Amino acid sequence: MAILGLLGKPNVGKSTTFNALTENTADIGNYPFTTINPNIGTSYVTKNCACTELNVKCNPNNSKCEDGIRYVPVEIIDVAGLVPEAHKGKGMGNKFLDDLRQADAFILVVDASGKTDLEGNPAENHNPIEDVKFLLNELDMWIYNILSKNWDKLSRKAQQERKPAKIIAEQLSGLNISENQVLAAIRPLDDSPIKWTDEDMIKLATTLRKISKPMIISANKADHTDAEANIEKLKEEFKDFLVIPTSAEIELALTKVSKANLVNYDGKTVVINEETTKDLNEAQKNALMYMKNYADKFGGTGIQDLVNRAYFELLDMIVVYPVEDENKYCDKKGNVLPDAHLVKKGTTAKELAYKIHTDIGDKFIYAVDAKKKIRIGADQELKDGDVIKIVSAA
Repeated sequence: MAILGLLGKPNVGKSTTFNALTENTADIGNYPFTTINPNIGTSYVTKNCACTELNVKCNPNNSKCEDGIRYVPVEIIDVAGLVPEAHKGKGMGNKFLDDLRQADAFILVVDASGKTDLEGNPAENHNPIEDVKFLLNELDMWIYNILSKNWDKLSRKAQQERKPAKIIAEQLSGLNISENQVLAAIRPLDDSPIKWTDEDMIKLATTLRKISKPMIISANKADHTDAEANIEKLKEEFKDFLVIPTSAEIELALTKVSKANLVNYDGKTVVINEETTKDLNEAQKNALMYMKNYADKFGGTGIQDLVNRAYFELLDMIVVYPVEDENKYCDKKGNVLPDAHLVKKGTTAKELAYKIHTDIGDKFIYAVDAKKKIRIGADQELKDGDVIKIVSAA
């Protein structure tokens, strides 16, 4: 399962974003390095469930379905705040970076209000563009430091064996960077690795980061009066990135008042419950209206967009539903559409079988597209929303 990592400098609302995304509660505090050990939690991507198209009532096992929306669990990791020169050990330094090894994509949380400096201290009119630049540089230098360790020896070996991509991929194996990704990154460089300069190596690290660690910029605290202009600056400067305005604090507050039945909140729109809010004081009513106006303006708080777009756009994943009965769309126990699996676009029927269980993959015979009621082969690429029966040998 692909893992999403949250990164940013201290005091940008990173842990608040983590709490808004997950069912766990990380410590929240207005001081540097509130998060010291990485927080790992479960979030959900959302998709229209196949139950609506098939007009059936589903009984989810590994996910949940509410009003025809399927919530598929994913893993989120939040680590200590990053400060300039972390790759040299400053702040939480290399511990932070090592905690990020397992992430397949990043959400880069920045303070769109401009009220914190590069190290997360209170400030006025700070430009969040500088935050993104230093964070990208820290990631690049982190990869460069790992890449360049024992490089003299490795470059000679790569030269002799004529397999530089393989040697580099092995050196970076802990970063989830594949040999194919390395192969694409080294194409512009000289064929002889021993001739690569430090500048070449830093450029290689940057290219590998772009290829292997896609990211979204979360322009947090977007409800602040100074945020709108800063968000436009971010979009203009970083045209190759998705920049999503977010307010993690409002998301958490809406979740809380929704549970108290003061509002109906579906992740996008807010409807204030006139009956349950009639006894609130003026300040409380104004606070609810403030949150409603923000959600109306942006179509929600942006928090769900972060995780959805990370998995469906950055990581190019789709949702498929394995079943054992292609007519009733259920498993052996009669559970309808019991499991929803996130898989990479281009995943084949046989690859899905292996994801379900190694034995099922080894004994794969064919699959059935349950919607179309047709047999499909091992190499058939699956589509988003497919309901698939796997037939394997006994």
